Amino acid sequence: MRSVTLCLLKKDNQILLAMKKRGFGVGKWNGVGGKVADGELVEEAALREMEEEINVRARKEDLEAVGNVKFFFRNKPDWNQHMHIFFVSNWLGEPRESEEMRPQWYGHSEIPFEKMWIDDAHWLPMVLSGKKIKAEFYFNENGDEIERFDIKES
Repeated sequence: MRSVTLCLLKKDNQILLAMKKRGFGVGKWNGVGGKVADGELVEEAALREMEEEINVRARKEDLEAVGNVKFFFRNKPDWNQHMHIFFVSNWLGEPRESEEMRPQWYGHSEIPFEKMWIDDAHWLPMVLSGKKIKAEFYFNENGDEIERFDIKES
């Protein structure tokens, strides 16, 4: 199972989402993050991805772990992922568009769930309310339908 990161920058009751412009998840709003490289720590990957995708830098101590979500895809085990979710409240630089992501701030009541991954509406409100979570989502083979899921506070 591939490890991936997801960072949600937050300020003044808003979170930063970014429109994926190419690759896996193109056309969806998401946090910033991506694959953990071989030999790389999860936190190192989170920091690297923030800098690559939206041009902000943070330190390891700026990452607040708020969740772990495992995704399973029927008949496509190479798509399975273990996502490590972080809040980031301190960083250097102003979030800026890259060739991969276009960042935008959203108030908690304005989050465009209809333009995000279908699982986000189930777990994101929980972490925004201050809960830490562990979850598993089981998708059909195309990833466009949730067959079942389980979310627990951790």
